[in-house]
Amino acid sequence: MHLYFILSLSVYACVLVLIASWKHSSHPHSLLFSVLFGVMDLLNSILNFVVPPTSMVMMALAWPTLSFLHSVEWIFHSLYKENMENKVVVITGASSAIGEQLAYEYARKKANLVLVAKREQRLRGIRENARLLGAKQVIVIAADVVKEEDCRRFINETISYFGQLNHLVNSASLGHTFFFEEATDTSVFPHMMDINFWGNVYPTYVALPYLRQSRGQILVNASVESWLPMPRMSLFAAAKAALINFYETLRFEMKDAVGITIATHGWIGGETSRGKFMIEEGAEMQWKEEREEPLTGGQVEEFARKMVSGACRGEAFVKHPSWYDIFLLYRVLIPDVLGWTFRLIFSNTGTGMPPPPLDASPSRKLLPGPQPMAE
Repeated sequence: MHLYFILSLSVYACVLVLIASWKHSSHPHSLLFSVLFGVMDLLNSILNFVVPPTSMVMMALAWPTLSFLHSVEWIFHSLYKENMENKVVVITGASSAIGEQLAYEYARKKANLVLVAKREQRLRGIRENARLLGAKQVIVIAADVVKEEDCRRFINETISYFGQLNHLVNSASLGHTFFFEEATDTSVFPHMMDINFWGNVYPTYVALPYLRQSRGQILVNASVESWLPMPRMSLFAAAKAALINFYETLRFEMKDAVGITIATHGWIGGETSRGKFMIEEGAEMQWKEEREEPLTGGQVEEFARKMVSGACRGEAFVKHPSWYDIFLLYRVLIPDVLGWTFRLIFSNTGTGMPPPPLDASPSRKLLPGPQPMAE
């Protein structure tokens, strides 16, 4: 009540000043804009002081109720989760890491699979494993998700073969662990955005009409680095932040016609030990492994299991591990503390001279630092 009274009184006083000034001014329009800007500045000053503590109190009071409602919603979705038997699932980036494990999880649910990646030979082995795990039908399509014409091709082939599309799983991802200043070839920068952003947007754009028909689901492989600043991941984090904002906006546009599940993860390991990965036009990119080793494959399998379960329940978000959420609260309320913490943790690391080239061949693009995930 006190806050409402203060705001009302402030607005009333500003209106009185506006009327008095309007009557005595020789340039009423200019004066009108000046007074309006003054009113906005006054209101913003008051709200800057009042809203943060008020919001924290409201959050604290509402937290138990919101937690209870979330638990009820989770139970409801668990009891009435989607049956994927004979449903059609397209998985991009299915040739390695998370994409492969996602294929196996959908196979266990007896879905029909369309596996998409550049490495067709690798997809064939995954296809056989998926069949053994229970997949009804599995087809493989070699395609590049950063090319719109390739995306149209594999979606059209899916519809021609199965007649429908129920889930689109965008798992193609490309990471890095080098300091931005240490990059030796800037031509790799667009590849980060192409694979991590456009490699999700193009398949989504082509598949949306068919997903709308089936009231289907989009499952997105994102990352906690999209909002949690981490050294050595500047380009990757920027691309994932753009990706999440795109799907958050699309969720509002689609309303309930198409479900969207955004999955974020911390460091769970990936395909980092093979020494090279394939990018556009088959060019090879090499790196020098100089930091942490990936965790066991169990982490990737667990994340894939949570992703598929969340998509079948129609959840908006899947997070692994979930305790990372606390850093989001820190970033909003006490960003300085979060900054000091990261500076302390990474105080012994820093940019240095770029590592020497691993291969003098001009046909190779050199990039320092291991790559956590690649299609």
